[in-house]
Formats: sequence, structure tokens, C-alpha cells
Amino acid sequence: MTTPDDDGWQPLPRRARTLFMLGNGLGFGLLALGSLIPIGVLLRDTQWLALGLALASLVLLPGFGLWLAHRQFRHARWLLDDTGFGWRRGRLWHAETRVPRTRVQHVDLKRGPLERRFGLSTLVVHTAGTRDSAVAVQGLDAADAERLRDRLAQQVDDDDGHFAGAGDVDA
Repeated sequence: MTTPDDDGWQPLPRRARTLFMLGNGLGFGLLALGSLIPIGVLLRDTQWLALGLALASLVLLPGFGLWLAHRQFRHARWLLDDTGFGWRRGRLWHAETRVPRTRVQHVDLKRGPLERRFGLSTLVVHTAGTRDSAVAVQGLDAADAERLRDRLAQQVDDDDGHFAGAGDVDA
């Protein structure tokens, strides 16, 4: 279990960092492998330069991916309060998404094999509207994700019940 920031924003559990690093390390590692082809083709006449760039690519790109994953993990936070759900990420390019509870349509949980292995889940909050109609939060503790799902679903049920009888009038 993680402790919230002073302003109530919850960090992701430490084991989610491994998931972030695996994803970014693999992605940037594949990019590094893919860069070997243009390096070899464009620099075939200068083998020493091609070899140096290839080695640099194989070391620097995955290394950058791991560094980036660590930064992404450190600056990811979520919040559930009376107004709705919030997802904050990034430091240099800070992004914050707020979903008012009245806009929540339904909530899903997803658990891939790696997430199950680390006791994590992805919470998907579907919203009313067409632009950015779902907010997916990867790397949540499985228990936190279930609690969030249940609480957001309860808010949807409460709102539906509140509005269902409001317009009913017998004529």
C-alpha cells in the first residue's frame, strides 16, 4: 500500500515500476535493433563508425527507455474524491485528466499476464462523450483498482437512481 501525497494524490505501488521498465526497455530495445539496419546500410563504407553507432544505439536507446520509465513511474498519481477521478502524470510535460463522477458511464478492470504476476491492474474509466472517452490507468495495485472500480460504479448507480425518479409523474 502506498501513502498519499499531502494533496491526496496517490502514487502507484513500487512494483509498478518494474512493469513500466519492462515496457519501455522492450520498446526502446526493439527500436535500437531496428536502428541497426539503417546504420549498416548508410554507413557500410565506414565500418568503424557504423560499429560505434550500432553499439551506442544498443546501449543508449534501451538505457534511455529505462530512465524514462523510472521518471514516468515517479510522476504518476491518481485521485478519487467526491468530484470524481483524477489521473496525473509527467513532470516536464505535465498532464492531468479529471473525470467528473457525473460523466462516468462504466468502469472496467484489465489484468494482463504481467500485471497478474505483479498484483497490478489497469483501470479503464469510460466517460460520456466522444473525445477521449476513456481514461486508462495502468499499474494500479489490484486491490486499489477493485476499490476504485466499485466506488466509481457505486457513484454511477447512485446517480442513476437519483435521476430515475426525478421525472416520473403520473398523469
